[in-house]
Amino acid sequence: MTLAVEVIGWAAALLILASYLLVSTGKLSGQSATFQWMNVGGAAGFIVNSGWHAAWPSTTLNIAWAAIGLVTLWRIARGRIAPTR
Repeated sequence: MTLAVEVIGWAAALLILASYLLVSTGKLSGQSATFQWMNVGGAAGFIVNSGWHAAWPSTTLNIAWAAIGLVTLWRIARGRIAPTR
């Protein structure tokens, strides 16, 4: 189980790093569904990893991070934010 939690944590880190790289290089917009899903997925992985390690500040931060992404995705789906690349 510990190995799985560590793999999830590293995958989450890579996913969030990749999303930041793609936004920073102009390949994605911060308002895009792809960017938001990458961040929600990364935050979910960090919630698992940091929760397992009882790192409560990190767990709490990533719950908020995922919630922001999910709200943004909901707003994109409802047409309140124009989807971009």
